[in-house]
Amino acid sequence: MNAETLMMFVLGVNRAYLYAHPGRELTSEEQTRYDEVVGQRSAGMPSQYITGHQEFWGLDFVVTPAVLIPRPETEHLVETVLDFAREIERAKIVDVGTGSGCIALALAHELKGAEVFAVDLSADALEVARANAARLQLDGRVMFVQSNVLEALSGVRDFDFVVSNPPYVGKNEADKVQRSVFEFEPRMAVFSGQDGLDVIRPLIAEAHIALKPGGWLAMEIGYSMRDMVLELLDLTVWDNVRVVPDLQGIPRVIAARKL
Repeated sequence: MNAETLMMFVLGVNRAYLYAHPGRELTSEEQTRYDEVVGQRSAGMPSQYITGHQEFWGLDFVVTPAVLIPRPETEHLVETVLDFAREIERAKIVDVGTGSGCIALALAHELKGAEVFAVDLSADALEVARANAARLQLDGRVMFVQSNVLEALSGVRDFDFVVSNPPYVGKNEADKVQRSVFEFEPRMAVFSGQDGLDVIRPLIAEAHIALKPGGWLAMEIGYSMRDMVLELLDLTVWDNVRVVPDLQGIPRVIAARKL
Protein backbone atom coordinates (compact mmCIF):
# COMPACT_ATOMS: atom_id res chain seq x y z
CA MET A 1 0.00 0.00 0.00
CA ASN A 2 2.81 2.43 0.78
CA ALA A 3 4.47 1.69 -2.57
CA GLU A 4 1.24 2.56 -4.38
CA THR A 5 0.75 5.70 -2.32
CA LEU A 6 4.26 6.89 -3.05
CA MET A 7 3.92 6.10 -6.75
CA MET A 8 0.67 8.07 -6.94
CA PHE A 9 2.41 10.94 -5.17
CA VAL A 10 5.37 10.97 -7.54
CA LEU A 11 3.21 10.75 -10.67
CA GLY A 12 0.42 12.99 -9.39
CA VAL A 13 -2.24 10.40 -10.26
CA ASN A 14 -4.88 8.34 -8.47
CA ARG A 15 -4.97 4.59 -7.84
CA ALA A 16 -7.34 3.98 -10.75
CA TYR A 17 -4.72 5.41 -13.11
CA LEU A 18 -2.08 3.02 -11.79
CA TYR A 19 -4.34 0.02 -12.32
CA ALA A 20 -5.37 1.23 -15.78
CA HIS A 21 -1.75 1.72 -16.89
CA PRO A 22 0.22 -1.24 -15.47
CA GLY A 23 2.82 -0.99 -18.23
CA ARG A 24 3.56 2.70 -17.70
CA GLU A 25 7.31 3.25 -17.58
CA LEU A 26 8.84 5.94 -15.40
CA THR A 27 10.97 8.68 -16.86
CA SER A 28 14.43 9.00 -15.41
CA GLU A 29 13.31 12.01 -13.37
CA GLU A 30 10.29 10.11 -12.03
CA GLN A 31 12.43 7.11 -11.17
CA THR A 32 14.91 9.31 -9.32
CA ARG A 33 12.13 10.97 -7.36
CA TYR A 34 10.50 7.62 -6.59
CA ASP A 35 13.79 6.22 -5.33
CA GLU A 36 14.15 9.28 -3.08
CA VAL A 37 10.75 8.91 -1.46
CA VAL A 38 11.15 5.15 -1.07
CA GLY A 39 14.43 5.87 0.69
CA GLN A 40 12.69 8.28 3.04
CA ARG A 41 9.98 5.71 3.77
CA SER A 42 12.58 2.98 4.33
CA ALA A 43 14.24 5.25 6.88
CA GLY A 44 10.97 5.28 8.81
CA MET A 45 9.46 8.59 7.73
CA PRO A 46 5.65 8.27 7.70
CA SER A 47 4.21 8.33 4.20
CA GLN A 48 1.90 11.18 5.26
CA TYR A 49 4.88 13.46 5.84
CA ILE A 50 6.31 12.47 2.47
CA THR A 51 3.12 13.14 0.53
CA GLY A 52 2.03 15.99 2.80
CA HIS A 53 -1.54 14.73 3.12
CA GLN A 54 -3.80 12.64 5.36
CA GLU A 55 -7.53 12.03 5.19
CA PHE A 56 -9.61 12.56 8.32
CA TRP A 57 -13.40 12.58 8.61
CA GLY A 58 -13.58 12.39 4.81
CA LEU A 59 -11.59 15.62 4.48
CA ASP A 60 -8.11 16.04 3.03
CA PHE A 61 -5.62 17.61 5.46
CA VAL A 62 -2.16 18.95 4.79
CA VAL A 63 0.30 17.56 7.32
CA THR A 64 3.92 18.41 8.02
CA PRO A 65 6.36 17.23 10.72
CA ALA A 66 5.09 20.20 12.77
CA VAL A 67 1.83 18.36 13.49
CA LEU A 68 0.69 14.98 14.67
CA ILE A 69 -0.67 12.82 11.84
CA PRO A 70 -4.47 12.52 12.25
CA ARG A 71 -5.50 8.99 13.20
CA PRO A 72 -8.77 7.19 12.37
CA GLU A 73 -9.38 6.46 16.07
CA THR A 74 -9.57 10.21 16.76
CA GLU A 75 -12.77 10.24 14.72
CA HIS A 76 -14.41 8.69 17.80
CA LEU A 77 -13.75 12.00 19.55
CA VAL A 78 -15.52 13.91 16.77
CA GLU A 79 -18.42 11.45 16.89
CA THR A 80 -18.75 11.85 20.64
CA VAL A 81 -19.01 15.63 20.41
CA LEU A 82 -21.46 15.46 17.51
CA ASP A 83 -23.72 13.16 19.51
CA PHE A 84 -24.07 15.90 22.11
CA ALA A 85 -23.88 18.96 19.86
CA ARG A 86 -26.49 18.37 17.17
CA GLU A 87 -29.26 19.57 19.47
CA ILE A 88 -27.46 22.89 20.13
CA GLU A 89 -28.22 25.54 17.54
CA ARG A 90 -25.01 27.54 17.91
CA ALA A 91 -22.55 25.42 19.84
CA LYS A 92 -19.47 27.17 21.18
CA ILE A 93 -16.49 24.83 20.91
CA VAL A 94 -12.78 25.00 21.64
CA ASP A 95 -10.29 22.40 20.42
CA VAL A 96 -7.21 22.30 22.65
CA GLY A 97 -3.97 21.22 20.96
CA THR A 98 -5.45 21.49 17.50
CA GLY A 99 -2.35 20.45 15.55
CA SER A 100 -3.40 20.09 11.91
CA GLY A 101 -6.83 21.41 12.86
CA CYS A 102 -8.48 18.10 12.01
CA ILE A 103 -10.85 17.99 15.01
CA ALA A 104 -11.84 21.65 14.96
CA LEU A 105 -12.35 21.68 11.21
CA ALA A 106 -14.28 18.40 11.15
CA LEU A 107 -16.64 19.83 13.78
CA ALA A 108 -16.97 23.15 11.93
CA HIS A 109 -17.70 21.20 8.74
CA GLU A 110 -20.51 19.24 10.42
CA LEU A 111 -21.95 21.96 12.68
CA LYS A 112 -22.64 24.86 10.34
CA GLY A 113 -23.80 27.21 13.09
CA ALA A 114 -21.03 26.45 15.57
CA GLU A 115 -18.54 29.00 16.88
CA VAL A 116 -15.20 27.17 16.91
CA PHE A 117 -11.91 28.13 18.52
CA ALA A 118 -8.73 26.13 17.91
CA VAL A 119 -5.69 26.57 20.15
CA ASP A 120 -2.19 25.19 20.11
CA LEU A 121 1.06 26.06 21.84
CA SER A 122 2.99 25.59 18.59
CA ALA A 123 3.02 28.50 16.14
CA ASP A 124 4.13 26.10 13.39
CA ALA A 125 1.17 23.82 14.05
CA LEU A 126 -1.23 26.77 13.92
CA GLU A 127 0.21 27.74 10.54
CA VAL A 128 -0.66 24.27 9.21
CA ALA A 129 -4.12 24.41 10.79
CA ARG A 130 -4.84 27.81 9.24
CA ALA A 131 -3.75 26.49 5.85
CA ASN A 132 -6.12 23.56 6.21
CA ALA A 133 -8.97 25.87 7.18
CA ALA A 134 -8.36 27.93 4.06
CA ARG A 135 -8.16 24.87 1.82
CA LEU A 136 -11.42 23.53 3.24
CA GLN A 137 -13.07 26.97 3.00
CA LEU A 138 -13.63 27.01 6.75
CA ASP A 139 -11.23 29.81 7.63
CA GLY A 140 -14.12 32.18 8.31
CA ARG A 141 -15.62 29.71 10.76
CA VAL A 142 -12.69 28.94 13.06
CA MET A 143 -10.60 31.28 15.22
CA PHE A 144 -7.01 30.14 15.82
CA VAL A 145 -5.18 31.16 18.99
CA GLN A 146 -1.70 30.34 20.26
CA SER A 147 -2.12 29.14 23.83
CA ASN A 148 -0.79 26.78 26.47
CA VAL A 149 -3.96 24.77 27.11
CA LEU A 150 -6.63 27.47 27.65
CA GLU A 151 -4.49 30.22 29.20
CA ALA A 152 -4.86 32.64 26.27
CA LEU A 153 -8.64 32.24 26.36
CA SER A 154 -8.96 32.94 30.07
CA GLY A 155 -11.34 35.81 29.29
CA VAL A 156 -13.59 33.64 27.13
CA ARG A 157 -16.27 31.68 28.96
CA ASP A 158 -19.46 29.72 28.44
CA PHE A 159 -18.17 27.09 26.04
CA ASP A 160 -20.53 24.24 25.28
CA PHE A 161 -17.60 21.94 24.52
CA VAL A 162 -13.92 21.70 25.33
CA VAL A 163 -12.51 18.98 23.10
CA SER A 164 -8.93 17.76 22.93
CA ASN A 165 -6.61 15.08 21.66
CA PRO A 166 -3.84 16.03 24.09
CA PRO A 167 -0.34 14.55 24.27
CA TYR A 168 -0.80 11.58 26.58
CA VAL A 169 2.23 9.31 26.29
CA GLY A 170 4.34 9.22 29.43
CA LYS A 171 8.10 9.15 29.31
CA ASN A 172 7.84 5.88 31.20
CA GLU A 173 6.16 4.40 28.09
CA ALA A 174 8.49 5.84 25.47
CA ASP A 175 9.84 2.38 24.67
CA LYS A 176 6.33 1.28 23.61
CA VAL A 177 5.91 4.02 21.01
CA GLN A 178 6.27 3.09 17.37
CA ARG A 179 9.64 4.05 15.92
CA SER A 180 8.09 6.31 13.26
CA VAL A 181 6.18 8.22 15.94
CA PHE A 182 9.18 8.53 18.25
CA GLU A 183 11.57 9.68 15.53
CA PHE A 184 9.40 11.80 13.27
CA GLU A 185 6.26 13.15 14.95
CA PRO A 186 6.45 16.27 17.16
CA ARG A 187 7.42 15.34 20.71
CA MET A 188 5.24 18.03 22.25
CA ALA A 189 2.18 16.48 20.57
CA VAL A 190 3.02 12.96 21.78
CA PHE A 191 4.70 13.07 25.21
CA SER A 192 3.38 14.67 28.38
CA GLY A 193 5.53 14.23 31.45
CA GLN A 194 6.47 11.05 33.23
CA ASP A 195 2.97 9.56 33.41
CA GLY A 196 1.34 11.19 30.36
CA LEU A 197 -0.92 13.43 32.44
CA ASP A 198 0.98 16.73 32.44
CA VAL A 199 -1.44 18.30 29.95
CA ILE A 200 -4.58 16.39 30.95
CA ARG A 201 -4.41 17.67 34.55
CA PRO A 202 -4.54 21.39 33.67
CA LEU A 203 -6.90 20.64 30.78
CA ILE A 204 -9.52 19.25 33.18
CA ALA A 205 -9.12 22.17 35.59
CA GLU A 206 -9.17 24.90 32.93
CA ALA A 207 -12.00 23.25 30.99
CA HIS A 208 -14.19 23.37 34.09
CA ILE A 209 -13.65 27.12 34.32
CA ALA A 210 -14.25 27.70 30.59
CA LEU A 211 -17.39 25.56 30.23
CA LYS A 212 -20.91 26.74 30.93
CA PRO A 213 -22.93 24.62 33.38
CA GLY A 214 -23.98 21.52 31.47
CA GLY A 215 -21.09 21.91 29.04
CA TRP A 216 -18.97 18.93 28.06
CA LEU A 217 -15.28 18.09 28.21
CA ALA A 218 -14.34 15.37 25.71
CA MET A 219 -10.79 14.12 25.30
CA GLU A 220 -8.92 11.28 23.70
CA ILE A 221 -6.85 9.11 26.04
CA GLY A 222 -4.12 6.51 25.75
CA TYR A 223 -4.91 2.80 25.79
CA SER A 224 -3.94 2.32 29.46
CA MET A 225 -5.10 5.66 30.91
CA ARG A 226 -8.79 5.09 31.62
CA ASP A 227 -8.55 4.68 35.39
CA MET A 228 -5.93 7.40 35.88
CA VAL A 229 -8.01 9.97 34.00
CA LEU A 230 -11.25 8.98 35.73
CA GLU A 231 -9.55 9.57 39.09
CA LEU A 232 -8.84 13.16 38.04
CA LEU A 233 -12.52 13.92 37.42
CA ASP A 234 -13.94 15.21 40.70
CA LEU A 235 -17.53 13.95 40.78
CA THR A 236 -18.56 16.88 42.94
CA VAL A 237 -18.07 19.17 39.91
CA TRP A 238 -18.46 16.71 37.00
CA ASP A 239 -21.18 14.20 36.23
CA ASN A 240 -22.41 11.94 33.43
CA VAL A 241 -18.88 10.64 32.90
CA ARG A 242 -18.68 8.45 29.81
CA VAL A 243 -15.96 6.21 28.42
CA VAL A 244 -16.16 5.56 24.68
CA PRO A 245 -14.24 2.58 23.25
CA ASP A 246 -12.71 2.42 19.80
CA LEU A 247 -13.46 -0.35 17.32
CA GLN A 248 -11.03 -2.66 19.13
CA GLY A 249 -12.82 -2.12 22.43
CA ILE A 250 -9.98 0.00 23.83
CA PRO A 251 -11.11 3.01 25.95
CA ARG A 252 -10.46 5.91 23.56
CA VAL A 253 -12.54 8.91 24.66
CA ILE A 254 -13.59 10.18 28.07
CA ALA A 255 -16.37 12.74 28.28
CA ALA A 256 -17.75 14.48 31.35
CA ARG A 257 -20.40 17.15 31.90
CA LYS A 258 -19.85 20.17 34.12
CA LEU A 259 -22.31 20.42 36.97
